[in-house]
Amino acid sequence: MTASESTDRAYSALPVRIGLQVQPQHAQYADIRRTVASAEELGVDIAFNWDHFYPLTGEPDGLHFECWTMLAAWAEATERVEIGALVTCNSYRNPDLLADMARTVDHISDGRLIFGIGSGWFERDYDEYGYEFGTAGRRLDALGEALPRIEQRWTKLNPAPTRDIPVLIGGGGEKKTLRLVAQHANIWHGFGDAETIAHKHAVLDEHCKAIGRDPGEIERSAGVGDKSPEAIGKGLLDVGTRLFTVSSSGPDYDLGLLREWITWRDEINSK
Repeated sequence: MTASESTDRAYSALPVRIGLQVQPQHAQYADIRRTVASAEELGVDIAFNWDHFYPLTGEPDGLHFECWTMLAAWAEATERVEIGALVTCNSYRNPDLLADMARTVDHISDGRLIFGIGSGWFERDYDEYGYEFGTAGRRLDALGEALPRIEQRWTKLNPAPTRDIPVLIGGGGEKKTLRLVAQHANIWHGFGDAETIAHKHAVLDEHCKAIGRDPGEIERSAGVGDKSPEAIGKGLLDVGTRLFTVSSSGPDYDLGLLREWITWRDEINSK
């Protein structure tokens, strides 16, 4: 897919949004909470955490906190910003329980939850907490089995969710993951340069076409790493990315790069 072809897609007409993944590692919870509050004050659109049990970088046994109890706390501690996991590991919770947890956080937050989910990959989490790691293919199959259960459970809960909870699926596998995105997701989150992302968008669009879904219904999201908007913003924007997520780790949680992306968002959306 060329950039011009991508910008003709409906998802390219969506406004630019900026997310912050507050990595819950190497920091006390008070520092995490202050970071989320600061990001909301700066104008970030979404505050994400992640679903792991140990740090992914730095000291392997450093300070770390659990994902979903934290999201419930963020729901009370924030007022405007959307919140979610980037992403929940499907393997760690019964799908029906996870659906109920998500519905509860949806209500606590007055409808600001984004339900981010993926198949899982960090083997230490599995080994230490007693989950079967298995193969990447089997974990993806399990995600495919869980998503309809989650969706069905949402229809049975009383009270029902406050809205159709947006589902974000993370991962770039072209045969299984992107097919699941086409079937179930409102947002796809991936990584890579503009050329890589454009290719993934084209694959996802084909999966949508195969099942009769409008690909314009799926917002396209990408992690930006430590890159500035000047370095990669236009390239990703031109191939249809509309949600750009900065990551920040404890203990310091430097938000300087986030400020740059928020300023860039405002300039793009004002045109």
